[in-house]
Amino acid sequence: MWARVLSVIFHPLFIPTYFFLLLSWAVPASLEPISAEMQGKFLLFIFLVTCLLPILNVSIFKTFGTITSFSMPERKERLLPFAFIAVIYIAVTYLFHVHARMNLHDNFLKFMVIIDMLVVVATIATFFFKVSVHSVTIWGLIGILVPLNKITEVNTIFYPTLGVIALAGFIMAARLESGAHNPREVMLGAVLGLVTGFTGMFLLF
Repeated sequence: MWARVLSVIFHPLFIPTYFFLLLSWAVPASLEPISAEMQGKFLLFIFLVTCLLPILNVSIFKTFGTITSFSMPERKERLLPFAFIAVIYIAVTYLFHVHARMNLHDNFLKFMVIIDMLVVVATIATFFFKVSVHSVTIWGLIGILVPLNKITEVNTIFYPTLGVIALAGFIMAARLESGAHNPREVMLGAVLGLVTGFTGMFLLF
C-alpha cells in the first residue's frame, strides 16, 4: 500500500511542479525572468500544462483502448503516450520562447529544456527497453539540484537536495515493492536521469 501511495504522490508528471515550487521557495532568483509577484500564477500554469494536460492525454488513450491501464505495464503500450507527452512538453517550452520571449539566457527556459531532455530520453529509451520513469525523473531532478548548489550564491537548496536524494531511494524501493519494475529497470532509469540532468546543467549553465 505504501509503495502505491508514494508512487502516486511522486508520479513523474508531478515532478516539474514540485521542482519549480522548490525553486520558488528556496531560490526565487533562479526563475528569472519570472517576477516574484507572478510566480503563483506561473506555478499553476506549469501544473496545468505539464501535469493535467498529459493526464488528459493518457486518459484519452485509455478511453480508446490504446493502453490497458494508467500504469501501462507493457513497454509497447507506453510508446505512443510517451511520445505525445514529449511533444506536449516541447510545445510548452516553445510557447514560452515565442510568446513570453524567453531564450536560453533565461534560467527558467534552461530548466524547461532540461526537463524536455529528460522526457525525450525516457521516451527514446522506451522504444528499446522498459525503464522506470519514476527513477528517470527523480534522479534527473538530483542531476539538476546537485550542480545548482554550486551555481547559486545561497545554501538554501542544500538540505532540500539531500532530502530529494533520500526520497529517490524510497521511490526506487516503492517501484520494486509494487512489482512495477525489476532492479535493472529501476537502476537504468536512475542512470539515465542522473546523466541527463547533469549533462543539461553542464551544457546550459
